[in-house]
Amino acid sequence: MSTMHIRDLDLNLLRLFDAVYRTGNVSRAAELLDLTQPAASQGLSRLRTLIGDPLFMRTARGMQPTPKAQRLAVPVRHALVTLEEALGETAGFEPAQSGRTFHIHMSDIGESRFLPELMMALRAHAPEVRVETRPVPREQITEALDSGRIDFAFGFLPMVKETQRLKLLEDRYVVLLREGHPFTRRRRTGAALLEGLRELEFVAVRSHVDTLRIVQQMRLDDRLRLVTEHFLVLPAIVKDTDLAAIMPRNIARGFGDGYAIVEPAFPNRDFVVSLHWSRRFEADPGNRWLRGVIGELFRA
Repeated sequence: MSTMHIRDLDLNLLRLFDAVYRTGNVSRAAELLDLTQPAASQGLSRLRTLIGDPLFMRTARGMQPTPKAQRLAVPVRHALVTLEEALGETAGFEPAQSGRTFHIHMSDIGESRFLPELMMALRAHAPEVRVETRPVPREQITEALDSGRIDFAFGFLPMVKETQRLKLLEDRYVVLLREGHPFTRRRRTGAALLEGLRELEFVAVRSHVDTLRIVQQMRLDDRLRLVTEHFLVLPAIVKDTDLAAIMPRNIARGFGDGYAIVEPAFPNRDFVVSLHWSRRFEADPGNRWLRGVIGELFRA
């Protein structure tokens, strides 16, 4: 951004640019900033003229940034974060009055396990606060947190480095079967139980790499009979068939009656679920408030 344009820019145009970049949608950006759709479109047109670049191109996947917008995105976000943190130290955060939207990376398993309790707490203490889950490729999570594209990342994410984190709970991978499954009639432990897994046929979820890792480590690939795209279909499949599913114990326990849980000594079966956020937003009052709520709800 050249100095000849700095005098023409105001903070609201930078906030609009950042919102469109993060959401990929002018209407959504307008909503985040409490603008009308025409005002947001007019602001974006003015910004395009000032910058001398289209900035965003409309595609089937939403408003995609141009190379110029890509180069501007991080400096603009850093500038806004610096201002927000400086102002936030005195402005504070009033959950009962706030209409802020928080963006959280979590898997579909995480959504089913954590969102119901979180939304109950928000309804009681911050009824206008919104949450949007925004799954991000694992290798992009740190950058997404630092840029403000997401506020938090939730889950077992050992590959996410250089973030602040709060350990929430310890969990382990188990095998879920239907109640009364023939496999449960023989009591086996240790090596005999691990070897007995070859008697089972499995269903797995494509996007859950850690469960697929166990399948591969145990050399059970040839026992896979179904690979699905979504986790939430697993309970119905397991309950109505003899297929087995590998999943976190905390999730399996939440399914209620009609299931049996078997706990083989898988390699690296234990893991930790953590909440991650960026150091850049450590002092942000809203960020600090929500991570406190999450810690109170889920920290073991």
